[in-house]
Amino acid sequence: MLNEASSIERFLKRLGERTWPAELIVVDGGSSDSTFNLAQHHCNRCLRASPGRAVQMNAGARAASGDTLWFLHADCEVPAGCLEQISDALRDPQVVGGFFRIRIPNKRVVYRLTDSFAHYAGLLLRMRFGDHGFFCRHPAFEEIGRFPEVPLMEDAEFFCKLRRVGRIAIISSRLISSPRRYERIGPWRLTLTYGLIALLYLLRVPIPVLARIYRRTCGQPRV
Repeated sequence: MLNEASSIERFLKRLGERTWPAELIVVDGGSSDSTFNLAQHHCNRCLRASPGRAVQMNAGARAASGDTLWFLHADCEVPAGCLEQISDALRDPQVVGGFFRIRIPNKRVVYRLTDSFAHYAGLLLRMRFGDHGFFCRHPAFEEIGRFPEVPLMEDAEFFCKLRRVGRIAIISSRLISSPRRYERIGPWRLTLTYGLIALLYLLRVPIPVLARIYRRTCGQPRV
């Protein structure tokens, strides 16, 4: 999380209701508002780390005691029964992790490109991004070297490594993903930028170059 004071309590309360009794760890990336103080009343542990999704997720994983890790962004809503669905998926010993499908709560066609068409494109290209709520066995997470601490595409890099060590489960229940970044930058602009970056990533364009493209098109790198 980073500067989420307006929504972090609501997010954590709903998350806690739907994931009890799981251990809930929140990692703040240097918020300049009251996010940290608000969050620490609604989780098991609240940590501080340098900004950046990979750095923050790795910090949370180091503090976690569970056998299964589930990584969530602080602007989503998890479905009811989510922990049971993760447990069911991991009953298969060949499954090392998985992800949820997503839904952006807006009827515009551009959002269906992101949450529906992109799902099938991801299956074809064997690529997935972190807004899908990656979960994995803790030993598998350590085996593949955690999230690479790069400025962009840490989720795609992680997913690529994870699927090499075992089967990946797809949970059809939807995470509700906030459209706020799309609304701030522009839905078509951000969707096309994501598509371009994904294509260039598949063509093995270096990640620092992709990060520069993202900054020029959409502003600061994602956090």
